[in-house]
Amino acid sequence: MKRLKYLLATSYLCIFTLVSQDIPNHISYYRIYEFIDELANEGYIDLNSAVKPYSQKFIADKLQEVHTLYDDNSQAIKLSKRQRKELEYFLNEFALELNSLPKPNNYLYKVEKSVTSLLPPVINYKDDFFRARITPILGMNLTYNKNGKIDKRWYGAEFQGMLGKNISIYGSLRDISNTGSDVLSRPTYLNDEPGYEYTFGADFSDSRGGIKYSNKYISIGLMKDNIIWGDNYHSSNIISGRAPSFPMIYLQVKPAKWFELNYFHGWLVSNVLDSTSYYLENETTIHYRPANKFIAANLFTITPIDKLKLSIGNSIVYAERNIIPSYFIPIAFYKSMDHALTKGLGVENQNSQLFLNISSRNLKHVHFFASAFVDEVQLRRFLPKSKDKNPISYKAGVNISNFPVKNISAVFEYTRTNIINYKHSIPTLTWTSNSYNLGHYLGDNSEEIYASLMYKPVRGLDLQFYYVNAKHGNEYEYIRRGMFNDTRYSIINIISNPSLGDIIWSNQTLGFKATYELFRNAYAIVKFEKSDIRGFDAASQQVFGEIRMTAQEALDRYTPKFYQGNNTTLSMGFSFGF
Repeated sequence: MKRLKYLLATSYLCIFTLVSQDIPNHISYYRIYEFIDELANEGYIDLNSAVKPYSQKFIADKLQEVHTLYDDNSQAIKLSKRQRKELEYFLNEFALELNSLPKPNNYLYKVEKSVTSLLPPVINYKDDFFRARITPILGMNLTYNKNGKIDKRWYGAEFQGMLGKNISIYGSLRDISNTGSDVLSRPTYLNDEPGYEYTFGADFSDSRGGIKYSNKYISIGLMKDNIIWGDNYHSSNIISGRAPSFPMIYLQVKPAKWFELNYFHGWLVSNVLDSTSYYLENETTIHYRPANKFIAANLFTITPIDKLKLSIGNSIVYAERNIIPSYFIPIAFYKSMDHALTKGLGVENQNSQLFLNISSRNLKHVHFFASAFVDEVQLRRFLPKSKDKNPISYKAGVNISNFPVKNISAVFEYTRTNIINYKHSIPTLTWTSNSYNLGHYLGDNSEEIYASLMYKPVRGLDLQFYYVNAKHGNEYEYIRRGMFNDTRYSIINIISNPSLGDIIWSNQTLGFKATYELFRNAYAIVKFEKSDIRGFDAASQQVFGEIRMTAQEALDRYTPKFYQGNNTTLSMGFSFGF
């Protein structure tokens, strides 16, 4: 018994006293993500890039890993001059996470004079138990074309704290105002602008934060944030991070180098009123509450051979009065659980999904990736003789960096999403939050070709040329009424329509973007785009489930007036803290 108690105590100490903090590095800070990705493409680090955001401690450790190998004069590490300066720069910027800040002479102090001497008043604090950073947020962006001008300004602050060895807390608030000719982000707009819920006119605020416990093997926390699942360089088709942040319980487990589990249970925003739930302001005024909407999702990643990542996961979107405990089980096939919970009652099932992701960096300098999102999964539909097919979205692409020329990277990506993917006949069960699609920004029945060429001549300066060719086909309602009230017949008729069918909207954009990072998360940006965005009349013959639109109706539905037609658009801006 004494030996057993000793073993349990030792195990407890080993598991729960390992040093690790887990503050997510928001996906908007894209330059650090690009650099970590570049190091992985070179073969210097191992990386599961299908799940973002990375924690700041994870990023700092990867940077330190490369720095240690480089200092050892290893023949496997051959950094270019630009890469060496980027590495030194980012190591300095993540000094708090690496616990390499100098000891303070007083409570509030600035980082030692270095690259970050250009910083505005960022406050760092460190003692034996508590480390913290407070960062102001400030920015503006001006966008011009023949249709007008849009002036976007934002300000706020961000706090990050690390308590002891295992607890992290963070929070941020941004208040954004827009003045000008148009609003650029709405749920129906087919662009990759982040989604917002506007408070007054075109103004909105964005608040994120969380508290997490973590050690070397496990991280768990309550947070409200944006996440991305699925490898991509231009919008994931699984979870893209475009929808407004939502609260979730998040779990990440890394028990071995070859296995990783990611899971979350989230509280989505349905934007659907529940007519049975309301409160009275007075005798004549009734306020209806929104219907509940939840999501549970998991993603299992294995590494069968070095630098090859295979991921499979599933999710369920459900709308009940209360949360369902079964969906808090991180290792589960939720569609099967749904059948057990609803079939005996003869009620409608919830909305389930299946997703896959493959990432290979087995060839130096090259990242091959592919992902698939399958909606309303039925295994019988995968059979060759089945006439009823699963709605599916798939993406494939390649990123080649520093080959054959150093400091140049090229990306090619193809995405195709079939009819009624992401949709559901019940509004509260769609793959959305705040009415924004959680998946690819083009939605269902769409296709995109994306190509990019990036040149990084010196540390902090990125010059990018990119091309987008996007198309959207006929719009279909997901309806469940058919001949003789056969709901299965109606679904088959919708899915059997040709994808993409008639093109009702298209976007061809050629762009150039210059970004200079003065210091961490502070950018000066100039962007020039030549775009041609058009709408087209639907076919003359009515097709089952099709939403009929004229060319102008399609254009107004999918594109802000600011970008409609043939345009040359110039954007300039500066931001600190994003």
